[in-house]
Amino acid sequence: MSKQLALQFEFTANQTFNDFFAGSNQEIVSHLQNSVAGNGEMQIFLSGESGLGKSHLLQACCHLAQNLKRSSFYLDLAAPNLPDTAILTGVDALDVVCLDNIKYIAGKRDWELATFNFFNRHRDSEHTLIVSAACLPKELPIQLHDLKTRLNWGLTLKIQPLTNDERISALIVKANQMGLEISPQVGLFLLTHYDLDLSALWRLLEQLDQASLSAKRKLTIPFLKKILDEAV
Repeated sequence: MSKQLALQFEFTANQTFNDFFAGSNQEIVSHLQNSVAGNGEMQIFLSGESGLGKSHLLQACCHLAQNLKRSSFYLDLAAPNLPDTAILTGVDALDVVCLDNIKYIAGKRDWELATFNFFNRHRDSEHTLIVSAACLPKELPIQLHDLKTRLNWGLTLKIQPLTNDERISALIVKANQMGLEISPQVGLFLLTHYDLDLSALWRLLEQLDQASLSAKRKLTIPFLKKILDEAV
């Protein structure tokens, strides 16, 4: 076995399965949870447009693995600069590995080769690999043919956007988790006036929560208009 580096990464505390509003994607959540537990697919490719929660779900997989006393590792390949490929040394020994935004290694020969070699070692160990990208695996601009072939193995899952009703429900659930009460009418107002993905809406909720606490007022539509007008 290759020498294992001291691997550490920072969990995002609020990116667990409990914090993810699945909507029509509940089957995807179930597949991921089963895989992390060692009872499902050994390899999953998670695709979907930006802002639908792919990174959240990969972080959630690592949270779940930790709770199940399984070793895990998360790496976001869309970081400003790719780290040295040595970061993959020994990762094949871990139970669950999540590689987020795999598209960003495309055309980088050293990373494509290192990922291919890691892939083979990890699969031989019968561990769980979860990979994400905005596109389907067959659409990846990966140049190393054997790596692209392997990324097409396993189960491919595509996250579906939430409907407007689901987005309002997600806002209400998220607000409740923060201790902030919003009505369906306020949720509809936010979605109507702000074309934001869910991660941006969560950040907006945090700002609104602070404003509500400071003013000691409930988040009504008139108060919401006042806050947002002042922020412009």
